[in-house]
Amino acid sequence: MAEGATSVVPSTELLEWPKKDKRRFLHAVYRVGDLDRTIKFYTECFGMKLLRKRDIPEEKYANAFLGFGPEESQFVVELTYNYGVDKYDIGTGFGHFAIATQDVYKLVEDIKAKGGTITREPGPVKGGSTVIAFAKDPDGYLFELIQRGPTPEPLCQVMLRVGDLDRSIKFYEKALGVRLLKKTDRPEQKYTIAMMGYADEYETIALELTYNYGVTEYTKGNAYAQIAISTEDVYKSAEVVNVVIQELGGKITRQPGPIPGINTKITSFLDPDGWKTVLVDNEDFLKELEANK
Repeated sequence: MAEGATSVVPSTELLEWPKKDKRRFLHAVYRVGDLDRTIKFYTECFGMKLLRKRDIPEEKYANAFLGFGPEESQFVVELTYNYGVDKYDIGTGFGHFAIATQDVYKLVEDIKAKGGTITREPGPVKGGSTVIAFAKDPDGYLFELIQRGPTPEPLCQVMLRVGDLDRSIKFYEKALGVRLLKKTDRPEQKYTIAMMGYADEYETIALELTYNYGVTEYTKGNAYAQIAISTEDVYKSAEVVNVVIQELGGKITRQPGPIPGINTKITSFLDPDGWKTVLVDNEDFLKELEANK
């Protein structure tokens, strides 16, 4: 009994770590078939900036980082182009990204003028007053365009579909210290969403988890890759994830440690639905950014 009691204490303390850790969403990583085409679309149609670009010929891939502000403080997208691969399967599980703008109607007109595809014309959401629209990028990724007042993080959502919403909420709260900001059930449309983040929904990026009634599994495809989150201690964070995975499911895909050649410390894992998250040492990440300037 005494032995059992002592073993519980470190786990309880350990599980408090994600709430104390200084974390933020860094970037979403996904694959595109033509890097220059996507850069052109995002900069001309969405108004994003190309922050940096790198080519790794020995490993036959190239990356581009785009966003509305500096990587040091804002959430961005990391596009990956693999030499010779021009098409990917987005699958049924990935939903969309979202961009907040003060004038959805104007943004839609700008996108149309540049030859972009609008899949939903601007208008209020069903049963609400928020004006939204949807645009599709050249690879088929959907972007929800949301009308809001000035926001520090225009790139404001990543939506993923999950098979058990309560399990996912519990997983992200415990493993990553992400807060449940809002839960909305829409029985007439047969879905429930949970908005999760490290700050209020309108202040920074939120992870939008969607549960469609009766659907427990989705195809992942090979297009969307992962989301990256900063941490002050990769090793401690990985310990927490390992404990939570044993309770709720998931899988560690990379043990904590430095990436060969870069030395940035990371760890990665899959959640119970198979969505991948990479935890990145914040100090190493900032050093890497500085070195790439």
